[in-house]
Amino acid sequence: MNTTRTNHEIDYKIYGEELQFVEVELDPNETAIAESGAMMMMDDGVQMQTIFGDGSQQQNSGLLGKLMSAGKRVLTGESLFMTAFTNVGQGKKKVSFAAPYTGKIIPIDLQQLGGTIIAQKDAFLCAAKGVSVGIHFQKKLGTGIFGGEGFIMEKIQGDGMAFLHAGGFIIERELKPGEILKIDTGCIVAYTPSVDFDIEFVRGIKNIVFGGEGLFFATLRGPGKVWIQSLPISRLASRIVAYGTWHRKEEGGILGGLGNILDGDGL
Repeated sequence: MNTTRTNHEIDYKIYGEELQFVEVELDPNETAIAESGAMMMMDDGVQMQTIFGDGSQQQNSGLLGKLMSAGKRVLTGESLFMTAFTNVGQGKKKVSFAAPYTGKIIPIDLQQLGGTIIAQKDAFLCAAKGVSVGIHFQKKLGTGIFGGEGFIMEKIQGDGMAFLHAGGFIIERELKPGEILKIDTGCIVAYTPSVDFDIEFVRGIKNIVFGGEGLFFATLRGPGKVWIQSLPISRLASRIVAYGTWHRKEEGGILGGLGNILDGDGL
């Protein structure tokens, strides 16, 4: 097997448990790319430069090609610009990138996965220079409308290291040919292109009305690899909003303490 990489080859180490950061080690003239605002700290000798798009070889097709490639990122909710961190000094230098919320950082060696993965929007954290971060359109109408991530997801391509971030605990599953995994639509972090991603309607009137799981769930059919998160950021945000906007009169109220006991808060 040919192990030669066209992308920059970087070493890394992940620190922390629930609030993680990844430390990338750069040899002289090596570069890592990251979303704007992801940088935590860097050694003296690392040069930071804002670039248009992701700086991959797929953008070396003139100004129009760069505009189209970078413009696609807007459809995924990302910025037109990314930040490149290059070791312009002598010896090895380190730069660290922090996760935006509680969860896990997932190291992905694209060379070992056929060169492409499909990921949820906002999952990308950083990567070796040369990795392309583009878009993936869901071909099935039902999947695009009800699949949780809409028609557009991120397509990450190359043969270098890429790092994703997702909420809660992360589990990696290898699906055999024809094996089906049913999953909440918001819990999908990423999958290899060989996995068939579809949606299924929840059956049973009681499940629909009282189940609290929504009307649809995703079905992932192997073969291929999938990454699953236990706590989607959308679920966490909705709970925070619910608790932050629900005001109830408690102090001095006759039923205030009793109400807390009844709903479990006073136990």
